[in-house]
Amino acid sequence: MSTSSPEAVKKLLENMQTDLRSLSMECKKKFPPVKEAAESGIVKIKTIAARNTGILAALKENSLEVVQPFLMGCGTKEPKITQLCLAAIQRLMSHEVVSEAAAGNIINMLWQLMENGLEELKLLQTVLVLLTTNTVVHDEVLSKAIVLCFRLHFTKDNITNNTAAATVRQVVTVVFERMVAEDERFKGIVEQPPPVQGNTNRRSVSTLRPSAKDAYMLFQDLCQLVNADAPYWLVGMTEMTRTFGLELLESVLNDFPGVFLQHQEFSFLLKERVCPLVIKLFSPNIKFRQGSSCSASPAPVEKPYFPICMRLLRVVSVLIKHFYTLLVTECEIFLSLLVKFLDGEKPQWLRAVAVESVHRLCVQPHLLRSFCQSYDMKQHSTKVFRDIVNALGSFIQSLFIIPNAGNSNALGAPAGSGSGAQGAAQGGPGTGGVSGNLTTQAAFEYRGTWIPLMTVSVQGSAKATYLEMLDKVEPPSIPEGYAMSVAFSALLDLVRGITSMIERELGVEEEAAAEFRETHPNQSWQPQPGVHLVWEEMVSACWCGLLAALSLLLDASTDETATENILKAELTMASLCGRLGLVTPRDAFITAICKASLPPHYALTVLSSNAAHLSSKAYSIQGQTVQIISPSSESHQQVVAVGQPLTSQPQGTVVLTAKNIQCMRTLLNLAHCHGAVLGTSWQLVLATLQHLVWILGLKPGMGGALKPGRAVEGPSTVLTTAVMTDLPVISNILSRLFESSQYLDDVSLHHLINALCSLSLEAMEMASGNNKEPSLFAVAKLLETGLVNMDRIEILWRPLTGHLLEVCQHPNSRMREWGAEALTALIKASLAYKHDPPLAQNQRLQLLLLNPLKELSNVLHADIRQKQLESVLQILQSQGDSLGPGWPLVLGVIGAIRNDQGESLIRTAFQCLQLVVTDFLPTMPCTCLQIVVDVAGSFGLQNQELNISLTSIGLLWNISDYFFQRGEAIIQELEREEEALQKQAQEKGETLNRPFHPAPPFDCLWLCLYAKLGEMCVDPRPAVRKSAGQTLFSTIAAHGTLLQQPTWHIVVWKVLFPLLNCVRKSSTTADKEKIESGGGNILIHHSRDTAEKQWAETWVLTLAGVARIFNTRRYLLQQLGDFFEAWEVLLNHIQSAALSKNNEVSLAALKSFQEILQIVTPVRDSDRASDAFAAMGVPPVLIDPLSALGPGRPLVRSDSLVERLTRYNGAELQAPPPGEESALEDAALWWSAWNTWYRTGTDSTRPPSGPTEKFSFIPSQPFLTALIQIFPALYQHIKANFSMEDLKKLGVILHGAVSVPISSDASPFILPSYTEAVLTSLQEAVLTAMDVLQKAICVGPENLQVMYPAIFEQLLLFVEFSCKPPQYGRMETKHVANAKYNQIQLFAPAEWVALNYVPFAERSLEVVVDLYHKTACHKAVINEKVLQNIIKTLRMPLGLKYSCPSESTWKLAVSSLLKVLSIGLPVARQHASSGKFDTMWPELANAFEDFLFTKSTPPDNLSIQEFQKNEGVDVEVVQLISTEILPFANFIPKDFVGQIMTMLNRGSIHSQSPSFTEAEIDVRMREEFSKVCFETLLQFSFSNKVSTPQEGYISRMALSVLLKRSQDVLRRYVEDERLSGRCPLPRQQVTEIIFVLKAISTLMDSLKKTQPENVDGNTWAQVIALYPTLVECVTCSSPEVSSALKEALGPFKDFMQSPVSRVQNGES
Repeated sequence: MSTSSPEAVKKLLENMQTDLRSLSMECKKKFPPVKEAAESGIVKIKTIAARNTGILAALKENSLEVVQPFLMGCGTKEPKITQLCLAAIQRLMSHEVVSEAAAGNIINMLWQLMENGLEELKLLQTVLVLLTTNTVVHDEVLSKAIVLCFRLHFTKDNITNNTAAATVRQVVTVVFERMVAEDERFKGIVEQPPPVQGNTNRRSVSTLRPSAKDAYMLFQDLCQLVNADAPYWLVGMTEMTRTFGLELLESVLNDFPGVFLQHQEFSFLLKERVCPLVIKLFSPNIKFRQGSSCSASPAPVEKPYFPICMRLLRVVSVLIKHFYTLLVTECEIFLSLLVKFLDGEKPQWLRAVAVESVHRLCVQPHLLRSFCQSYDMKQHSTKVFRDIVNALGSFIQSLFIIPNAGNSNALGAPAGSGSGAQGAAQGGPGTGGVSGNLTTQAAFEYRGTWIPLMTVSVQGSAKATYLEMLDKVEPPSIPEGYAMSVAFSALLDLVRGITSMIERELGVEEEAAAEFRETHPNQSWQPQPGVHLVWEEMVSACWCGLLAALSLLLDASTDETATENILKAELTMASLCGRLGLVTPRDAFITAICKASLPPHYALTVLSSNAAHLSSKAYSIQGQTVQIISPSSESHQQVVAVGQPLTSQPQGTVVLTAKNIQCMRTLLNLAHCHGAVLGTSWQLVLATLQHLVWILGLKPGMGGALKPGRAVEGPSTVLTTAVMTDLPVISNILSRLFESSQYLDDVSLHHLINALCSLSLEAMEMASGNNKEPSLFAVAKLLETGLVNMDRIEILWRPLTGHLLEVCQHPNSRMREWGAEALTALIKASLAYKHDPPLAQNQRLQLLLLNPLKELSNVLHADIRQKQLESVLQILQSQGDSLGPGWPLVLGVIGAIRNDQGESLIRTAFQCLQLVVTDFLPTMPCTCLQIVVDVAGSFGLQNQELNISLTSIGLLWNISDYFFQRGEAIIQELEREEEALQKQAQEKGETLNRPFHPAPPFDCLWLCLYAKLGEMCVDPRPAVRKSAGQTLFSTIAAHGTLLQQPTWHIVVWKVLFPLLNCVRKSSTTADKEKIESGGGNILIHHSRDTAEKQWAETWVLTLAGVARIFNTRRYLLQQLGDFFEAWEVLLNHIQSAALSKNNEVSLAALKSFQEILQIVTPVRDSDRASDAFAAMGVPPVLIDPLSALGPGRPLVRSDSLVERLTRYNGAELQAPPPGEESALEDAALWWSAWNTWYRTGTDSTRPPSGPTEKFSFIPSQPFLTALIQIFPALYQHIKANFSMEDLKKLGVILHGAVSVPISSDASPFILPSYTEAVLTSLQEAVLTAMDVLQKAICVGPENLQVMYPAIFEQLLLFVEFSCKPPQYGRMETKHVANAKYNQIQLFAPAEWVALNYVPFAERSLEVVVDLYHKTACHKAVINEKVLQNIIKTLRMPLGLKYSCPSESTWKLAVSSLLKVLSIGLPVARQHASSGKFDTMWPELANAFEDFLFTKSTPPDNLSIQEFQKNEGVDVEVVQLISTEILPFANFIPKDFVGQIMTMLNRGSIHSQSPSFTEAEIDVRMREEFSKVCFETLLQFSFSNKVSTPQEGYISRMALSVLLKRSQDVLRRYVEDERLSGRCPLPRQQVTEIIFVLKAISTLMDSLKKTQPENVDGNTWAQVIALYPTLVECVTCSSPEVSSALKEALGPFKDFMQSPVSRVQNGES
């Protein structure tokens, strides 16, 4: 019922009236004023009740009057009345009807009672009620009330004291609670606080509200009192104790931290008053050193006082806990003090209390974190957190080193013998975990110091013993081991607190991260960096100290539980460091556990290197500086095992204790539960486990699990029964550890694998030097880890198998064997494992799994390869049918042969391949057929065993048959596969990538087969090349029809042409060294005795094969878009082969050229279909294409085959559509062929430029003949556009070809003897070519006829050869007659012989005459001055005459000239006016002159008959002049006629050379010739028919020449006659003069007959001028001359008188 409800009010009024009545009753007699007051009070109350509705408010208003009677009652000092009044007052207060004034009066009244020492407990009660029920008491009144309580605290009465103390505490609390309530009320109102002047005046409380002000004044005075200063506010205090003051301060600080944090005035008090106070009070404790009081110091140091010291520490704890943020600097000082109190020199009780305080801090991880942030992480600040941890560590260490030194208040028994003896007694039975004995007390023992361990507080709470001893004045005695136990708890709590706090926060952060990733999958999570820094700093600050202390405790611990706790602490720290990624501390903690697991001083490099940098810390007392288990302490460690250490050098034995095993279990636990954060420390953990396993003698068995079992060499291992029962458990845990690797995340799993791998590497190093049993721990565990992680085998497969592959290459056979065992076991297991999705659908995984099997191929050890091939066999047997996508790798293993492996392995592998080809082709996916081809190919290319190479080519042929038979099935499967791949590629947006891509997949298979055979076609071994080449062209011929049309494009471009390229390259670079006969007694034919010649055979075979394909598949290939380019490339190959420096190759190239041009009888259209099959049976050698059609053609195999082929490629087998001539008519192709022919011709016939020594090669006659023979057929196709330009090109080649000499050792087979006028086949071919041309021009259109002149020009060039054989470069050729045919000197350097060109030149001349006969009137022939050129050419043989190499030449030349002129001269006359023949005449004149008056002399052996015959020829020429030229003088240039006349002149008076004998002289004079000449001359001198002035002019000219000539001869004769005296003149001179005289007489006759007007006056003058000269000859001596002279002089008589001429215009 609340105090304000109507019932309560009613009751209050009743009670008050009752109280007042009682009072009036009591005071009736003794104290009348009181009685009256009471009675008026009753009236007053009744009045108030009657008049007011708000009775309580009214009561409060009038409370002064209401209370007055009771106050007066108290004033009577009568106990009964006083008690009644106090009770009544309390009732009023509890109903809150006391006003401020009334309250003041009440307090004053109470003060009086207190001073009189009355009703003390009741007083305290009243004060309490007054202050707790309402807030009307403030300021001085309040202070008075409080002082009242304080005063009562210091009375003599114990009960009063204690009650007062309690009341004081409560009142202080009430004051602060009021303030808190007030703040709560004003919470929402923001006040403008008046400006504070820097809080300089500590009384400046004007800014505070009333309750706050009270609280402030109270707290301030408490500080004053503790500091022993006068209070400001609590006026009237008489005494005070520091201990009570400190307790009050502590309670306020502890209960109302908010007040101090929210009000700066209070904060100020805290900073300015409390902290300095605490520091001041601490000073005796700081300065004090144990034992220093004994020294005679001048000023005795104040001793620490336990009650104050302990309370100070409590205050400090509160300050640190609550106001740490306000008092950063002060807390730094406090904490430093606290650390100092742990010093060994401080009193034992002080250290105990300090340790308890530290323990209090250690259970507040958040506080520790703040220290770390505020101090350790700030520059220039004390590393407080680190110091606390280190101090704890040092404290523990100091307890071991100086136990209880100088502590008089310690245990009664002196430290030393007693405790030592007790320890020994307790430790005796052994605490090692054998649970038969009584469990002894837990303790630490270290170097003879034994410290018991007590239970001091529940884990995680710092329940202090000595900090709570508020009633003790004297320092208590601390039992032995208490400090150690608290410190140990503090350590464990510290570790637990920090780790759980950080791990919790980490967990929250990880959840946030996970959430963030779900919501923002594309962004990366960014943690707040600050938080991480703090965590890391905390760990960094504390780990060294923790580790030092924990390691020491671990060494010293004799209790399994304690050991477990220590190990757990180390383990949680290690795991935390791991999670935070602090590698050094993580490794340090793990190292500590590892070291503890191993026997003392065990040499394990991983650990010692890791611990080295920890031992340098000053405060660390670790295993480096202290012997871990000294002999004295072995008593409490039970030895459970003795074994051998794992080292490379054999050593003694080592022992393992129960604690080692316990640590080992922790290690296993660490690895098991925290494997994910171990990272690189897996190395430490596993290395340690490996050594323990070795010492315990566990060996790997099936699947990698370790089983107890000793190898022969370790009889020294001794295991106690205790550990024997443990071993299976340990082995189990070990296995479970690796099984649990399946729960690790991927990164951690990788760390585990890496660690195992590096362990294994160490084991490998250790084992490589000697034959000792290697440690197989790592290999076994790798296998185990692999087997349990099958479901994600993918991520660890590479490092795992990669390492095992290295193990497989180890020199130690046992190690190697285990590596291979592990690897093959893993591969088999992984293939047998039911993966999801199954392997068949996860091709990538299957390939990954099989890959290491393939990698084993790189291992050189035969035993490993053997193992590999065995497992391939097992896999084939068990999974052969389901290998599916794994086939490529399996085949890869079979095909992984290297030439350095030796024959046996190659044989074994080849047997596997044969097995696959015979049994598995139908079961494997068709996509793998290509790999089978590749593998078979690689066996073909290996060079260890020729037979295997040749057999594998046979296998390829079998495979091709399989393709052929199963064609349709393969096509379907491949196309399905292709579609799937295509779809995948499209989804990824990539193009499909496979060899020969655009072709359909089945065709690709064929292409791969062809490509492989193609590779073997360029094998270094001739036998393989030949076999492969024949197989390649046979398969293309036999199965080529299966290919789709577009695939032919690839066959041509990707198979045949690259093959040709390679062969060409190899042939051109092949070695020309002679090969000695191949081993044994095999002889090599001389045509194959160099690599070059062997390659030449390959080249011939290949080129012929390709050409044949082009020929037989021509119609198919032509439908491809780029047939033209292919044609060009083929021609290019033909050209380069034709130009090769090997006669065999070059000739074969031309044959191929002929074949593709179908010059050799091509396959007729109707025969083509069946011919595809014929080809199957025809071995691919260059056969004469005609023989292929012979009667021996093989029959077609079967109808079904024909149908099949027709079905596969119907298009190809149809005849080309009608109306379309065969596409080969395509001009471009022919022109391309022509260009090739031209380039070949040009290059092969171009003479070498350098001097003779440089040539290596001159083309052979058969080659040139074949080359030229190609032209006529080629020309048929290009004649339509054959231009002058082309004709010139042709001419150059023909000329070149004819000019090539032949070597003397070949000449007997080619050259006829010199005398036979026979053409060589080459010359024959050249003339044929010319013939074809001229015939084509003849029947061709008009525009072709412009070529005649060029043809003439070419033929005339050949004609010249008769006199001037062509030069071939600067080569010196012997004339054929001088060439040596010495057969004996077989190897003498060949000389080069020029051919006999005469028959060729003569034949050419006949052709010219013949052609001219047909074409003389052609415009082009006239315009291009062909006649002139013919004459010019004939001048040479005509001029040489007898000097011609062959006599027939000039005779033919002259007869040809006569023939040509008989045709040409009429034409020339006809076109005289055009001037086109002007230049011909002088040429003709020169030709006549060179011939008729030759400079060469006839040979001596020329008979008279011959000579006369020859003279007849000369006469013929003159007759031609007289019949064909002179009669038409008017059409002919004067100069020419003049030249002719001069010539006739010269002939008519012939002078002869003086070389004849007298006998021959008459004949040799050519008198007949002279005569004819002269007659001709005269005949044209006096022609009567002077039709034109021109003719008369010729006559006149002829005469004057003749007369001039006669004059000269006569004069010379007279002269000579005179000089010779009696000697007769030479015969020929006499003959000449006689001839002249005869001529003169003939002339005189002619003049007589001629009309006088026909004779020129000039002539007369000349005739008459002769007369005196004739007269002078009269004196001559020769009778012949005389008679002739007589005849000459006779006729002059008729001219003695000049006849009269008609006078014209007065002139004669």
